[in-house]
Amino acid sequence: MSTIAFDQFALTRIADFARSLSRLHQASRRQLVDDDAIDREFNAVCMSVWGYTTDDFSDELFSDVDHAFLDSLDEAQARIFAAEQGYDLVDDQGMLTDWWGYCWMILAEKRGLLTPENRAAARAAIEEKYLSAPNVIGVIVGR
Repeated sequence: MSTIAFDQFALTRIADFARSLSRLHQASRRQLVDDDAIDREFNAVCMSVWGYTTDDFSDELFSDVDHAFLDSLDEAQARIFAAEQGYDLVDDQGMLTDWWGYCWMILAEKRGLLTPENRAAARAAIEEKYLSAPNVIGVIVGR
């Protein structure tokens, strides 16, 4: 059997969680859409699928090989990689717009980076970065 033949019903279909994000991307073709709104919606999808976002782990936790792999992905390779890990990156219109970010999440899951300890360290680093900026006297974090 081919290694690229997957049971589509056994895959987690990310598109099922990304309908609002897809609508935002479609709207952005016709009107100005706030990048923060897209980021919030992407994070909502990640939270729904994995319980973590890309803000919950440091890029430095990936090896140079992992970075090279992610940087070299095209849509076809990403679709195969995701399917091998149990995910589907396609919706009714084709490849999901944010497929590359989902591949980061899939690889982070595969490498075991989605942990409460990594989340705490990443959040502390973000807070430290904000607090080191001029004119910032505090950071309010919703948890």
